[in-house]
Amino acid sequence: MAMKNILPGIEKEPVKTKSICPVCHKILDALIFEENKKVWIEKECPEHGKTKELYWGDSEMYDLAKKYRYDGTGIDNPQVKQFSECPYSCGLCPAHKSHTILGIIFVTNRCNLRCSYCFINAAVQGFIYEPDIRQIESMLKTLRTNSPVPVSAVMFSGGEPSLRGDMTEIISLAKNMGFSTILFNTNGTIIAQKPELIKEYKDAGATALYLSFDGLTSKTNPKNHQYTAKIIEECRKVNLAVVLVPTIINGVNDHEIGDIVKYAAENIDIIKAVNFQPISFIGSMTLESRVKQRTTIPDVIKKINEQTDRQIKKESFFPVPSVLPISKILESSFRHPQVEFSAHPHCGMGTYVFVKDKKIIPITDFLDVRSLYSLLDEISKEDLYMTHKKVIHGYTLHQKIKTLIDHEKKPFKFSIVNTLVNLLTKGVIDNEFTRNSLFIGMMHFQDAYNYDIERVKRCVIHYATPDNRIIPFCAFNVLPELYRDRIHKKYSTDMKTIDRR
Repeated sequence: MAMKNILPGIEKEPVKTKSICPVCHKILDALIFEENKKVWIEKECPEHGKTKELYWGDSEMYDLAKKYRYDGTGIDNPQVKQFSECPYSCGLCPAHKSHTILGIIFVTNRCNLRCSYCFINAAVQGFIYEPDIRQIESMLKTLRTNSPVPVSAVMFSGGEPSLRGDMTEIISLAKNMGFSTILFNTNGTIIAQKPELIKEYKDAGATALYLSFDGLTSKTNPKNHQYTAKIIEECRKVNLAVVLVPTIINGVNDHEIGDIVKYAAENIDIIKAVNFQPISFIGSMTLESRVKQRTTIPDVIKKINEQTDRQIKKESFFPVPSVLPISKILESSFRHPQVEFSAHPHCGMGTYVFVKDKKIIPITDFLDVRSLYSLLDEISKEDLYMTHKKVIHGYTLHQKIKTLIDHEKKPFKFSIVNTLVNLLTKGVIDNEFTRNSLFIGMMHFQDAYNYDIERVKRCVIHYATPDNRIIPFCAFNVLPELYRDRIHKKYSTDMKTIDRR
C-alpha cells in the first residue's frame, strides 16, 4: 500500500506503524496522524479496503504522553524462542519490550450474566473452559518464574470467578506462592447474595475486589446496580479494598463519569481506585456505530474534568511510564531488577486524588508532579549503590522537594518527603497515603479497528495459559482465533467434570 498518498493536508509528519485488517487480521502498514486536533490511525487492506479510526481524542494530550515513552528490558526467559511478525508469535517472544506487571489467570468462561459488550462466556463460545487447580498452579508458577522480575500481581478473571467453588483455595495458593497483589475480578451479583464469600476471599489473601461498575443508575448499570451498595458495605466490614471498573461507552454511560468519581470519593475509605475502560469493540461493527460509541482516554479525562466541576484537571493525569524513574532509582540502589511500568504511553493514564470537606483535590494541586518526575529522572541516572551517594542524593531530594510543595493546599497532614523516601528505599507507599488517596486511571484496551502493534510489543498486562505461555492482553482477546478461543477450546471441559470438583 502506498501510504504517502492517502493523507493529503496533514500538517505533522505521520507516525508509521503496523496494524491489522479488522476483517481478515492480515498485518498492514498503518499511519498515525493528527487531524482536527485528534489523532487517527489509518490502514488499507487490499481485500477489505481502508479503515480510518479514532486513536486518541486529543492531539495535545497525545503529544504530552508520548514524551514518556520508554522501551523496557523485556524478559530473559521468553516462552517462544523463534518468532515471526508481531503479534503472531505471542508466548512471550524475544521481541517483547516489557515484562509482566499484572498477570491474569482466566479461571472460567462461565458467567451468570450476558453483557452486550463482553466477548467471553460459555454460551457464546459453545464450550466450557475451567482449568483445574493443578493447571492454575502451573500458570501461577509460569508468572512467578518470569525473569528478570517475577510477577507479583495477579488477577483471577472470567467469566464470573465466584461460580467456582474452589476460589478460596486458588487465592490461598497464589498468596503462598508469593503474589503480593491478588485481585478478584467480578460482576458482584453472586457475592452480594453470598457475602460470606467476601470474607473468605479476604482471609485467603485477596487484596482487592475488582468490581464491574458501569454507572449509578439501573439504566447505565443494569448488571449489578441493585447490589453495589451491599457489596461495598460487605467489603467495608472486612476491610477488603474495592476497585470500580466502569466500561465507558459514548452515548450510553459517559454522562455519569463524574458521578462515578464522586461516588468513589464519598467512599474513599474502602474504594481505593476507579479504573475506567473505554469500550473496545468486538466482532464486526459499522463505522457509524463505532463513531457513535467510540470514546478514548482523553475523552474520559475531559468528562472527568467537566463533570466534577473542574476539580480534576486534564493536567492532573500522567501516562503509565511516567513513574519509571522510581523503578530505576530502586534498581540502582539495590542492584536488583525492579518492576518497570514500561507500557506504551498511550495505553493508560492516571492520577491520585484526595478528599477534604467533600472537595476532591488532585495531587497536582499541591505537588508539582511534572518537576518531581524530572528530578527523579535526573537522580535515576546516578549509581546509588554506595551508601554515601544515597545520603547525598537523599539530601538533595529532600531539599528540592520542599520547593515543589504548596503546603497551604495540601489536604491533610502527611509528609510527602517521608512518603517518597519510603517508596524509594523500600518500594512501598505509606499506609497514610493509601488510606487517604483515591487512584483514578484509565486503560484503553485495543480492538481490531484501532490496533497498533507498537502498543502490543509494550503491553504489561498478560494472560498466563495452561500451555505455560504468557500472552499480551491485546493479542489474546483481539485475535481470539489464535489465542483465547483456540487455547480455551483445547483445554475445555464439560459440566459433569466441573460438578465433580
